[in-house]
Amino acid sequence: MLVLTQPRGSSLGRLAEVSEERFGADSTLLFEGRELTTAQLGERGRRFAAGLASLGVGPGDRVALCMANCPEVLETYRAIWRLGAVMTPLMFLLSADEIRHAVSDSGAKVLVTTPDQLDKVAIATDGLDVRLVVVGDVDRPGVTSYADLASGEEAPLADVDAADMAALLYTGGTTGRSKGVVLSHDALSSAAWNTVNTGLTSGLTVSLLPLPMAHVFGMMVSASALHAVQPQRTVLMRWFDAAEWVRLAEAEKVQSGAVVPTMLRLLLSQPLEEHDLSPLRRLGSGSAPLPPEVREEWARRVPHVEVVEGYGASETAAMATTTYPGRVRPGSVGEASSEVEIRIERLDGSGEAGPDEDGEVLVRHPGLMTGYWQDPEATAAAMTDGFFRTGDVGHLDADGFLFLVDRLKDVVIRSGFNVYPSDVEEALEKHPAVAVAAVVGRPDEAHGEEVVAFVQPRPDATVTPEELIAFGREHLSRAKYPREVHLVDAVPLTSIGKLDRKALRARL
Repeated sequence: MLVLTQPRGSSLGRLAEVSEERFGADSTLLFEGRELTTAQLGERGRRFAAGLASLGVGPGDRVALCMANCPEVLETYRAIWRLGAVMTPLMFLLSADEIRHAVSDSGAKVLVTTPDQLDKVAIATDGLDVRLVVVGDVDRPGVTSYADLASGEEAPLADVDAADMAALLYTGGTTGRSKGVVLSHDALSSAAWNTVNTGLTSGLTVSLLPLPMAHVFGMMVSASALHAVQPQRTVLMRWFDAAEWVRLAEAEKVQSGAVVPTMLRLLLSQPLEEHDLSPLRRLGSGSAPLPPEVREEWARRVPHVEVVEGYGASETAAMATTTYPGRVRPGSVGEASSEVEIRIERLDGSGEAGPDEDGEVLVRHPGLMTGYWQDPEATAAAMTDGFFRTGDVGHLDADGFLFLVDRLKDVVIRSGFNVYPSDVEEALEKHPAVAVAAVVGRPDEAHGEEVVAFVQPRPDATVTPEELIAFGREHLSRAKYPREVHLVDAVPLTSIGKLDRKALRARL
């Protein structure tokens, strides 16, 4: 593990300058045949910053982005940091209504997008006081060209305090309207620094990034370049595609990468053994716990690749735990990262839980959010003694490894018994005909809630709901097995690849 000192008190704009001075000519980004150095990205970012300033953007102003991964995302981030403005990234898969909520709630002055998203974005922003900037060739009234804005002089670096707001991230809204999470320059810098300080990429200089940079996980990984201790070559994917991921990993001799469990599961459907992945050494998995069977199959088929887990949330700048090299503990999402404190609070509120005792996971560290945007009540409810209440249920073992059980809000309480959906899903996915299972609760007069499963069968497999209910009864306790099973063509996922339980509850 590296022993380095966390730089404090610098804005992300200043850190970007320092990173260019160190490795600007040597670190590169490869994207769909284009290769740009960090110095080139920085120069283009500084010119675009001047263009944004000409539109009235200054310190504290929000600039929204809605586009798939491309170099212009990184350039826009650097431009925003340079001006001391605030980036508000929006997943390109969001609906027009979701985009409208975020743009209106944030008060964004400018929204940067691409031609493929323009129609949706135009509908979403109709009547709002926001300027649209498009990356690409578009001849449309009221739309400003990104290329035109980035063709002039370079903007000077704004004098910004590291405690000022750097990002306004809108949560997934799995339980209601999404809330804006305020992260300071220091919070993002601290989280990005931790990805370097873990030593996970020490000596590994070629990485593959399929994660959307609009998501906090992808943003944190990309921002780690600001603290790089060696030149890096990053292969960026517009979006994840399993076959393309394998092709790029082989062709570019990729050594490391960041993924989510759904991506790992989809990669296992590829003929991995037919490709030369010998340079690949480590994959970091986050956003959700890694199913044991996925980890085991990776270990069996690609034994030289270490799959390590981490844990975090938008409110923690994606950083809470890390699995350090050589310290994988199956089923665990790792140990507390540098400067992170983790506490488990009993669900009945009676105090701190002991080793191996489940409770709500609380996190405290320098990367925590400042609060929820313009929502002091929600902020107060989410914070206790400087700890963020994650809403996740889990436990710490005697050695300090964190094991997640489920989302507190997803727990189904049937006849007074806590039923964790992940337990039921894991049991159902042992059935040979089941590809993916997702479990939610349904209000029930007799039992308070009833366990309901949505099941996506494997291709060409045949199974009935009755068979799966019987299978669940055989492998689960009486309180846990589902009394209701729905077969679906595909289980709905969120934009980052998590099970979309909100969508499933809506079906009920």
